[in-house]
Amino acid sequence: MVSGGVTDMQLIDADVHNYPAGMQDLTPYLSQRWQAYVQQSGMGFPGASMYPKVFAAAARRDAWPPNGNQPGTDPQFAAMQLLDEWSIDAAILNPLVAVSSLHNRDLANALMRAVNEWTANDWCAADRRWRGSIAVNVRDPEASAREIAHWAQDERFVQVLLLVRSHAPYGQREFRPIFRAAVEAGLPVGIHFGGGGDVPITACGWPSYYIEDHTAMSQAFETQLVSLVCEGVFSEMPELRVVLIEGGFAWLPALLWRLDKNWRGLRSEVPWLTESPGDIVRRQVRATTQPMEEPGDPEHLLQLLDMIGCDEFLLFSTDYPHWDFDAPDRALPKQIPELLRRKIRVDNAAKLYGLA
Repeated sequence: MVSGGVTDMQLIDADVHNYPAGMQDLTPYLSQRWQAYVQQSGMGFPGASMYPKVFAAAARRDAWPPNGNQPGTDPQFAAMQLLDEWSIDAAILNPLVAVSSLHNRDLANALMRAVNEWTANDWCAADRRWRGSIAVNVRDPEASAREIAHWAQDERFVQVLLLVRSHAPYGQREFRPIFRAAVEAGLPVGIHFGGGGDVPITACGWPSYYIEDHTAMSQAFETQLVSLVCEGVFSEMPELRVVLIEGGFAWLPALLWRLDKNWRGLRSEVPWLTESPGDIVRRQVRATTQPMEEPGDPEHLLQLLDMIGCDEFLLFSTDYPHWDFDAPDRALPKQIPELLRRKIRVDNAAKLYGLA
């Protein structure tokens, strides 16, 4: 219901993680062939990170549900601890099951469907405030496009989910079916931290520690953004909206300055770019607040947002149930003006995800 703002909602969380407790949660949604394969092989579901976390399951210590399973596996407990505790009106689920890391495409596609069935039946059906993201297999873009078309008919799914570390930059032509299907469905594409077990996080190879992985993941976000702009995905699909999830955003102004400068000198190489990369990004790209880079002087954050130059750019997120969870009452510095605070906390996400 529309009120003075975009919606009567007061808070939307753009990044919450739901996890299967194990393959046993997904096997009911697999065919008999793949159930037998999983049981005989003893395989677990593919994770989205190559590094051990500072805490088990990268989770808050209080986020373990009473049933003893890992955090993010119990929709009722998560609803109580997150949605009820913080009066969150809607939360976007991002299941970090890296189906694209499997080289067996048939199995990856079967798990893609199983993850989405599980999100729909075990989570979205448990509480109307949960909203799903469609998991896809980027190694099979045509199958992913069909998966998007299938779930786009379910209004509980509001986003297509990719992981930021991939075998090739997403601007390349092989991935076009995924983005075209998202546009045809009227859904944004979320690109989330993680993925790519066969691809180093840095251009120099594999780092040693989780702290390096956690910090340097912004390199992958920068690469994907430059690729989507320069290879013409945004120009071909002006309706496309992309959300950078859990990648930070302090790096964006300097990247756009550099890219705009190079575009002015090298635009003949990419003739489909008829406007500056900065203008494209401000119109078609969004980012979540968590993890928010925190300068020593909070006023510098306001300067940073001014440099980005788009009041619709940021979407509030907690990253529940992870250890670096951002509490809604402390995540945004008090220096942020009330109108902008309202947009970040609710209006921008409501508009993007059609939750008004």
